[in-house]
Amino acid sequence: MTRSEFDDIRAFLADEGTSAGDRLGVAMTLIDDLEYAHTREAVQRSRYLQVLTAARASAAAELAGEPDPLSFVRDELARRGELPQDDEEVRRILDDARTAGALRAYMEGGVDPVQPSPRGPRLRRCAGARRTLRS
Repeated sequence: MTRSEFDDIRAFLADEGTSAGDRLGVAMTLIDDLEYAHTREAVQRSRYLQVLTAARASAAAELAGEPDPLSFVRDELARRGELPQDDEEVRRILDDARTAGALRAYMEGGVDPVQPSPRGPRLRRCAGARRTLRS
């Protein structure tokens, strides 16, 4: 849910004209949403643990001198249909990994992930329809 949706729900519940039945309906919907989110989180945790287990098994296989230590990770990704299919996808995945590493380094140690341009800061231009806030 977005922040706006939460604000709408709060306003609806705070409105004195809202009946008890309507409030109960909102409460039941929110409970259903929470149950769904809880189930989805459990599934995501399970998937994470499966990938983590495959990664740890691959690291252990490498240390043990196994001939194909990445087989555990490759099998897990193949089972999920997440193996790269072409060169373009390989490049995109590697670029994403580099970006994630740079952002992590920045967040953990204050290293700037984006090098400044030798030409100086880029000027931004706003384009499009003029908009005003409603009061």
